[in-house]
Amino acid sequence: MAEITAALVKDLREKTGAGMMDCKKALTETGGDLEGAIDWLRKKGLAAAAKKSGRVAAEGLVGVASAPLKAAVVEVNAETDFVARNETFQAFVETVARIALEVGDDLDAIKAAQFPGTGRTVAEELTHLIATIGENMNLRRAKVLSVKQGVVATYMHNALRPGLGKIGVLAAIEGPGELDTLEVLGRQVGMHVAAARPEALEVDAVDPAALDRERAVLTEQARVSGKPDNIIEKMVEGRIRKYYEEVVLLEQVWVHDGESRVRAVVKKAGVALTGFVRFQLGEGIDKPKEDFAAEVAATAGV
Repeated sequence: MAEITAALVKDLREKTGAGMMDCKKALTETGGDLEGAIDWLRKKGLAAAAKKSGRVAAEGLVGVASAPLKAAVVEVNAETDFVARNETFQAFVETVARIALEVGDDLDAIKAAQFPGTGRTVAEELTHLIATIGENMNLRRAKVLSVKQGVVATYMHNALRPGLGKIGVLAAIEGPGELDTLEVLGRQVGMHVAAARPEALEVDAVDPAALDRERAVLTEQARVSGKPDNIIEKMVEGRIRKYYEEVVLLEQVWVHDGESRVRAVVKKAGVALTGFVRFQLGEGIDKPKEDFAAEVAATAGV
């Protein structure tokens, strides 16, 4: 057995792009055989995955899964939209959504869960998928909502196939009633959320920092009028109410009739809207600007 030196680990790392600890483990497993260690890393999918880990993954799919009294939504990213049409990738996202439904929305717990039929964890299966498909991928986020009575409805905007797409919504409807009727209401809320992009369920849940920024901007705008401070204060408060109507779900105008408030629609149904989640694929990810002409020139050596 060859001695596993720091230099040998470094050499393996440079050849494969795998992490230091993975390289050390590979050399240990293969008795210090460098070529054998390379094959070991390739079989585990670690060599190929490590080389791709620095590339931006902002495409992919949002997936939803539901069960009585709860539902889950997850986002799994890849580098290109092409991967979203890959059936293996689609099956992975569907399975991860179902796993989140069982273990909750803690990402570490999801990654540590067993991926059915593989003998691998979710994290290991993702690494295997990266090596197989050839793109960097990332399990970015997950959220699970539940109710004690009622439904957590799911809605997928422009679904690629059932439960998979680019904008996924959960809507928690708490209260008595026929489940089919509650599901219809929940789906309508989901459609509203997808279109109206609310930021909070109710006024008290608005992000204080966002509210402070809005108030500061509105105050400066009102001062331009030259009116006294007491009038400016009233102007700002009126505009803040308008701001709430734009960003608070229960205060928004119901997109399905253009007149009612969401709060009134829910109250009329005799239930409570206790939570919502809206995942839009890639939101908040900094995507590099692509210069196709420069890319072609670089490839051609111009």
